[in-house]
Amino acid sequence: MKRIVGIIVAGVVAFSGVYALAASLSVTSNNLGAGTATVAACQAATLNATYTPLAYAAGTGYTAATVTVTNLQSTCYTVPYRVTLYGAGGTSLGEATGTTPGSGTTFAAAFTAVSAASVTGVSVVLAG
Repeated sequence: MKRIVGIIVAGVVAFSGVYALAASLSVTSNNLGAGTATVAACQAATLNATYTPLAYAAGTGYTAATVTVTNLQSTCYTVPYRVTLYGAGGTSLGEATGTTPGSGTTFAAAFTAVSAASVTGVSVVLAG
């Protein structure tokens, strides 16, 4: 009986921890309506990602060439980042890497232009 109670208590504790971690994540994406945010230990607040500029080219339509990330906290200054644009089925459309700035709350990640209609999500990873 003690063994069963111990297993139940361990399950409740493990589930509570996973639920608490999932509840602390939030995702925002202002223009395309989908996104993924990975919050590193250095960043407690939600990062916001916007796709700018959306340039129009005849034959290809609107393209996304820059992702601007805002709400960067000072605890995440000068850490490596990776920003990935995703398409249907989670396919990577492009990835930009670099280092966050040493001041300010915003940084921009530049990509080779991709079709804005193909973008279904964005992932921002800070490795701090």
